[in-house]
Amino acid sequence: MRTHKTRPALAAAVAALALALTACGGGDDTADAKSTAPAGEKVRDTPPPSPASGGDMELDEPAMGKVAEDPGTVTYEILPVKVDVTTEAEAAKAISEPSKAKGMVLATARVTYTHKGGPALTDGSDVHDAATVFADGQRGSVLIGATEDAPGCEDPYDVDNWREGEAHTFCETYVVPANAKNIEVHWTEDEVDGEPYIWAFPNKTA
Repeated sequence: MRTHKTRPALAAAVAALALALTACGGGDDTADAKSTAPAGEKVRDTPPPSPASGGDMELDEPAMGKVAEDPGTVTYEILPVKVDVTTEAEAAKAISEPSKAKGMVLATARVTYTHKGGPALTDGSDVHDAATVFADGQRGSVLIGATEDAPGCEDPYDVDNWREGEAHTFCETYVVPANAKNIEVHWTEDEVDGEPYIWAFPNKTA
């Protein structure tokens, strides 16, 4: 449980970020952005959430999970609504060291979270921390500062009055191989021992 949150000063910090991009498969790999990109996507209606505790999901099948937020445990419905994939050229422009981005693209997952039960949130949310992006089963490298202020991507630390029944869309951008067949969005209720929910989006640009 967090005690305090500070929203990153992206406008001043992005230019100074250093690339820490390594091969896909690393547990905590990161990279840094020079620019942000794709436009937002409208939230769509979804069927009832699956009662499963993890595993492969249909693209229109939401999951249900609990997160220990600052005011108390909140139950969420989780559904990735879209994954945007750039070209290699666009990725090279967005990463501070383009030479290290050869053969790579940026995959931005847009995940909608619906507050289904628990206390109202007054100081942001941690639900997005459990979302990661994989490519053909290998974890990508998170691109820091890429989507917090992008159109259609809300900043989870700006959410200060999130009540039951309301939904917000948060985005995660990862660097993944351009030739990956599937871009997978993972969300894990228990980040240490839990089995992730997995939504596999075909990579139409590969």
